[in-house]
Formats: sequence, C-alpha cells, structure tokens
Amino acid sequence: MKRILLAGLQFLANTQPQFINLIRIAVAIVMIWIGGLKAFHYEADGIVPFVANSPLMSFFYNKDAPEYKEYKNPEGQEVAQNIAWHEQNGTYTFSILLGLVIIAIGSMHLLGIYYSNIGLLGGLLTFIMSLVTLSFLITTPEVFVPNLGGDFPTKYYGFPFLSAAGRLVLKDVIMMVAGLIIASDSSKRILISLEK
Repeated sequence: MKRILLAGLQFLANTQPQFINLIRIAVAIVMIWIGGLKAFHYEADGIVPFVANSPLMSFFYNKDAPEYKEYKNPEGQEVAQNIAWHEQNGTYTFSILLGLVIIAIGSMHLLGIYYSNIGLLGGLLTFIMSLVTLSFLITTPEVFVPNLGGDFPTKYYGFPFLSAAGRLVLKDVIMMVAGLIIASDSSKRILISLEK
C-alpha cells in the first residue's frame, strides 16, 4: 500500500508541468467562452451594474449609475425600450470590446503553452483583470443579498451574504491565483531558456 501511495505521489509531482498546462487550457476555455458571450445582449446587460458602479470602469458608459436599474432586461428577454437605453449608454459596444480583450487574453494562455513570453503576459493580464473584477465586491451594491423587508423579512442580507452576482465575482479569486501560477511558470521557463 505504501508503495502505491508513493508511486501516486511521484506521478503527481512529476506531472506538475502538464497540470500547469491544464490550468492554461482551463483559463483559456473560460475566458474565450465568456468573452464570446459578451457579444450578446443578455451578457452585456448583466455586467452593467459592475461597470457602472466601478470607479475604474464607469467612464466607458454614457449614463450614470444607478439609472441602469430602470432599464434592466430580465435574463433571456429583450425589451425594446431597455435595448434603446443600453445602445445610448454604450453598453453593447463596450461589452463587445471587453469580450475581444478577454478572448485575446484567453488565447494568450493557449499560446503560452509554446511561447513563454506570451504566457507570461497572459498570466499577468489575468491577474490584473481579476483584481479589477474582485474590486466589484466593494463597488457594486448588487453583490450582496438586499434587505427586501416585506412580509417575510430575513436576517440574511448584506455582508457576508453574497447574491448570485457576488458569488460570480468571488470566483475570480481562483482566476487571480491561476494567472499568478501561469506567470510564475512562464517566468521560470524564460529564465531556463536564457541560461542556455
């Protein structure tokens, strides 16, 4: 039994470089998929609260927060009046451009398997992008469960009770660390190639 355990540990230790490449592929899949979805109205509508409330990003929109709350499309629906507002706000244009950036970063992770310099850049950009995304936990009111009051008040609202939007944002902790691991591995590979 001990021999099997040691063999398993040795296998895992020896395959770490391949697992880092799996991280690259996993990050690429997530980024390319989500980046591609940014071309669709429902995804563009979904990021409005984050962008509109962010001091780092709100300048990309033409309208001020929290005006967007009046023009929120229910997910899967498109109300003509709301679409017109989002077009005036620049919601769809910004979302498409953001999607292209995210797809480019995701593609860098795939290329990073073969080109360490590109992998380093992709890892660092993923780290920075994740920091910006995690800042939404501070700037976006919708990330915590609201106090709805009414007939069935609950004591589970506000911090630390994350809404669906908050849970989505919190997952970027994993992306942030993955970006650092990828940047670290790419740096190691660059240093090895410089020593040759």
